[in-house]
Amino acid sequence: MAKEINPLQGLTPDVARARLRDVGPNEPAAVHRTTALSELARSFANPLIAILLVASIVSATLGEWINATIIVAMVILGIAINFIQTYHSQQAVELLRKSVAPTATVLRDGRWTEIPRLEVVPDDYLRLVPGDLVPADARIIECEHLHVQESALTGESVPVEKQAGDVVYLGTSVVSGNATALVTATGHTTSFGAIAERLAARRPETEFDRGAHQFGLFIMRTVVFLVLFAFLVNAALKRDPFESLLFAIALAVGLTPEFLPMISSVTLAHGAVHMARQKVIVKNLASMQNFGSIDVLCSDKTGTLTSGRLGLDQHIDPFGNASEVSFRYAYINSILQAGISNPVDDSLREATAANPLDLAILGHDQPDVHTYRKVAELPFDFERRLVSVVAENGNERVLINKGAPESVLARCTAYEAEGKQHVMDDALRAQFDETYRALCAEGFRVLGVAYRQVPVQPKYETQDERDLVLAGFITFIDPPLEEAAGAIESLHRDGIVVKILTGDNALVTKYICDRVGLTVGRIVEGSELERMNDAAVAHLAEQTVAFARVSPMQKNRIILALKSRAHAVGYMGDGINDAPSLHSADVGISVSTAVDVAKDAADIILLERSLKVLHDGIIEGRKAFGNVMKYLLMGTSSNFGNMFSMAAASIFLPFLPMLPTQILLNNFLYDLAQVTIPTDNVDASFIRKPRHWNIKLIRDFMIYIGPISSIYDFLTFYAMLHVFKASEALFHTGWFVESLATQTLVLFVIRTAGNPLRSRPSAALTATTILTVFAGLALPFTPLASLLGFVPLPPLYFVFLVAVTLTYLLFVELVKRRVMQL
Repeated sequence: MAKEINPLQGLTPDVARARLRDVGPNEPAAVHRTTALSELARSFANPLIAILLVASIVSATLGEWINATIIVAMVILGIAINFIQTYHSQQAVELLRKSVAPTATVLRDGRWTEIPRLEVVPDDYLRLVPGDLVPADARIIECEHLHVQESALTGESVPVEKQAGDVVYLGTSVVSGNATALVTATGHTTSFGAIAERLAARRPETEFDRGAHQFGLFIMRTVVFLVLFAFLVNAALKRDPFESLLFAIALAVGLTPEFLPMISSVTLAHGAVHMARQKVIVKNLASMQNFGSIDVLCSDKTGTLTSGRLGLDQHIDPFGNASEVSFRYAYINSILQAGISNPVDDSLREATAANPLDLAILGHDQPDVHTYRKVAELPFDFERRLVSVVAENGNERVLINKGAPESVLARCTAYEAEGKQHVMDDALRAQFDETYRALCAEGFRVLGVAYRQVPVQPKYETQDERDLVLAGFITFIDPPLEEAAGAIESLHRDGIVVKILTGDNALVTKYICDRVGLTVGRIVEGSELERMNDAAVAHLAEQTVAFARVSPMQKNRIILALKSRAHAVGYMGDGINDAPSLHSADVGISVSTAVDVAKDAADIILLERSLKVLHDGIIEGRKAFGNVMKYLLMGTSSNFGNMFSMAAASIFLPFLPMLPTQILLNNFLYDLAQVTIPTDNVDASFIRKPRHWNIKLIRDFMIYIGPISSIYDFLTFYAMLHVFKASEALFHTGWFVESLATQTLVLFVIRTAGNPLRSRPSAALTATTILTVFAGLALPFTPLASLLGFVPLPPLYFVFLVAVTLTYLLFVELVKRRVMQL
């Protein structure tokens, strides 16, 4: 194997492909990929489906071949529709997900190449830079000031420094420095195994999870009550036990929204595909509904309220006068430090490329900055808010420090002005503090720059950042985005509170927020949060619009605090330290240009960093959830009424009100009409505010609209027995048709909170609903009628059916309006 690898060339493409076939894709064993077979098996795993199949076997054993065949046919047709729709929807989403799949940089055939992370194999050479998620277990060949975040593996929050010969692990991330490493293990053979690509903590429960769980419990309790009631009543009346059991099971199927997984998947996938056209990629379907439920959006101001493209404005001494010294030292620090590329350092480098004057400043009466050699680096962290490099030029070593002005000032005991060093006293320190604060209040981003000569020593620590000489300040301008004010206004109009969580100081934060029309009031800083307990933070998080000087862990604490107050929280981030917050939020939102760590933790990826694009995505999420809610309201209102009518009627009728096979057929046709709900239009009023799982609304629909259905069912019972003098078969046929017509056509009423005549359904939904009703009307007159237990209906019945259906729809519309106001 070793002969296949040239240290200067890496693996050849042929060898890499062969090895990929041998070891398999580089993914944890726990990662599940949907296949057609697994999706089909999941459809059959539904307990109700299993019960029905058992019932069909028992029917066949007892010689009831027609019943057995019809049950099996209904089950297979239902599963086929569910399988085809769901599987194709998931495949569409999988294609979208692949478009933002994580990659790795490997050496192949002498060239560094970016490939999908899944294709990394043992003996690949990796190039690791800040922001990378380590794609496999690997041994470091060479590195420069490499610091790796291993909290996902060890729980330790402090980055670990690595040397040549050390091992880096799959799932960890590079904070600073760079390295070349040789892959030693991939996929399930790595140290992190099946949980390698997950963060250590289990993802907190999301809005979608909570709602689905509550709805499941609600339906389960209702179904159990109704089934037990029907079975015990029929048993008490000493009817055939098997027929009674089959009747009870059919009731359960009729009440249970068994197409909910399919309706949800197709609706959300339809929305996800539509969002992709608007430059929003959804990584998993559940996040679509969460996206629409967001009522609080947390984000940094940089790149959200501002352009994110810093421009160098001034380089000044501590008194505010133009200074070559502050720019010179800041530039040396930026070209030597190995941390992740950031707008501050990029703008310093770009300034020298674009402005000959700045180049002259760097070389004016000073040694060439490019003769400086980095000896050591003290990487940036959110506690110090500083980055330092120790640079050597000839026989001298200087520690150059830049970062948050208050952090730099706190480590200074002297300052430089007019080419001389002076001792700094408290009065001067206060004056210098005022210098940078005045600049911040004008909207400038300000960095402090300081230095000191240091002796030659084997290692440098953060304790060496002391007794510094303040060189001055560097200011940058990051203008507010023109679209920000309008986008924030739109978000607020649609019920989304925007909160700013930034590492910048309060003065700059207030200036930018004021410029984009975001009223912030009091700005809370991270140091204040540190002194609060969780309950106080939760209260403060609801009341506060902007937080400044907050660390990544404090951002995460704010998000968890908001979630504890029942808010659906979205968090937008793209940096190395945003992963915890992206992971904890109901919806983690990142951008395609973000570091791998952030994209891996996010649920939604924006191909364009824009509040407008984000807002469009949220609206699509609301539309998708609106269509899911239509199915739920249908299934728990008219369905419940019909099933309750059947259970109650079985008490006083001398025969079952509808045969089990007819119940199943009725339910199947009813569900078939709703297959096109994902294509339906959604009322503008529905998307004007965040929408959550509303179990109370579902219950109210069941309590108030369900009985209306039952009233009309009993009216039908009376008409069939006393007006039409119906036999058992005619009774079954009449009620089957009436039940199907009313509960199907009522979709046009329930699908909108407003006037059904003014809210147009989609063409597809209209077509499937009307066709289903006509199919029900035609069945008694087809050759299938005798197999299903139907007989032709008298002409007068259809006059009765029209009258019943129209008054029923009108009655439901009146009650619906009252329920919506409760």
